[in-house]
Amino acid sequence: MERTLVILKPSAIQRELVGEVITRFERKGLRLCGIKMMQLDDDILSEHYGHLKDKPFFQRLKDAMMTTPVIVTCWEGLNAINVVRNMTGSTNGQNAVPGTVRGDFSMSMQENIIHTSDSEENAAIELNRFFRPEEIFEYRKCCFDYLYASDEV
Repeated sequence: MERTLVILKPSAIQRELVGEVITRFERKGLRLCGIKMMQLDDDILSEHYGHLKDKPFFQRLKDAMMTTPVIVTCWEGLNAINVVRNMTGSTNGQNAVPGTVRGDFSMSMQENIIHTSDSEENAAIELNRFFRPEEIFEYRKCCFDYLYASDEV
């Protein structure tokens, strides 16, 4: 099983989409392993978005991510990173396919509702950045046997 980070951005908080987004992942069959609300600061955002530091929108992005608290979540499932990214849609909400989170709720490149990890390596780094080990939980979903065939897991 694979784990991935999902951040519900200030645009999701302000537009009251938290429950809708979480429900989509739950209905898909992903297992919620960790969840918390936190206020991000410049230090953690500079680290998290460090790969964008030379982009002209870097400071604007960090400022936008600090306007409200965010909800950070850890999801687990078979190929969870790819599943979550497919459910999320293109970064630019205007180009995201209807039926995806961004396709249904975003008209912006920046105010695009959600951040998701893009690889196993980055998921591990990002989960460690936002969660202490004791904040990620292990448990078996009662419907597990109905989510996957026995030879898939």
